[in-house]
Amino acid sequence: MFDYDLLVVGSANADLVIGVERRPGAGETVLGSDLAVHPGGKGANQAVAAARLGARTALLARVGDDAYGRLLLDSQHAAGVDTVGVLVGDAPTGVALITVDPSGDNSIVVSPGANGRLTPGDVRAAGSLFHASRVVSAQLEIPLETVVEVVRNLAPDSRFVLNPSPPRPLPQEVLAACDPLIVNEHEAKVILGGSAVGDTPEDWARILLAKGPHSVVVTLGAEGALVASSEGVARVPSVKVDAVDTTGAGDAFTAALAWRLGAGASLAQAAAYAARVGAAAVTKEGAQASFPTAREVDAL
Repeated sequence: MFDYDLLVVGSANADLVIGVERRPGAGETVLGSDLAVHPGGKGANQAVAAARLGARTALLARVGDDAYGRLLLDSQHAAGVDTVGVLVGDAPTGVALITVDPSGDNSIVVSPGANGRLTPGDVRAAGSLFHASRVVSAQLEIPLETVVEVVRNLAPDSRFVLNPSPPRPLPQEVLAACDPLIVNEHEAKVILGGSAVGDTPEDWARILLAKGPHSVVVTLGAEGALVASSEGVARVPSVKVDAVDTTGAGDAFTAALAWRLGAGASLAQAAAYAARVGAAAVTKEGAQASFPTAREVDAL
């Protein structure tokens, strides 16, 4: 019996958001809206998104002993996330600087701060959390060696989900544990590197699958997603919505998919549900503030 449906290992950032008419080019200054500060970070986002949907969720992360760290902890508690694995101190809380244009697209620069101090030793010390978790999810806003240690500490019956963002080449040990590896177009092309063949998401998914993951999901924004496994490749549609802000939508998708897989859904079923969750998230501003409840997803 698992105590948690999902353990998220990853980053926790304060999102500093400014709306702009257009994103600046090199050497250019543009004026924007008033600064808004939101709890964020891919790890913290996934944990809140899963808990909002009803998953029993825990977070393993590191924040600073500062106002941003307290903001992040308060947000996790409000969503019902167990923060027993959140470590405090050693560096300032991570910060993401985000610009959002009128179409809802965003550009992000991240200062990792305490996230860069989440170490393999921290993972080993949290062994009881791993053995209590049905699914473990990670991203790459923490050190890669820490993600490798996550793979090495998985419980025998648990499932590992990875969104390699920001993308970088992955060791075979990590690729072989992914079930699924979740990528968008940019992330897929970075991981494929010189192996890139073909121009379609189906091509990317098949080549990624050949690199070792048990399954692959390619997110396609408003077009939904594509799933690939030994059973074949299939498209999963989303629902049409008016996008306001895409910040955090990918994190909501990943969290929803990981939770549904742990509940016994097939990969295609979990991706279809996750696409609805991601669609709901883009209809509101912010990251965590935009994540829907299960009831809101059903209504969509």
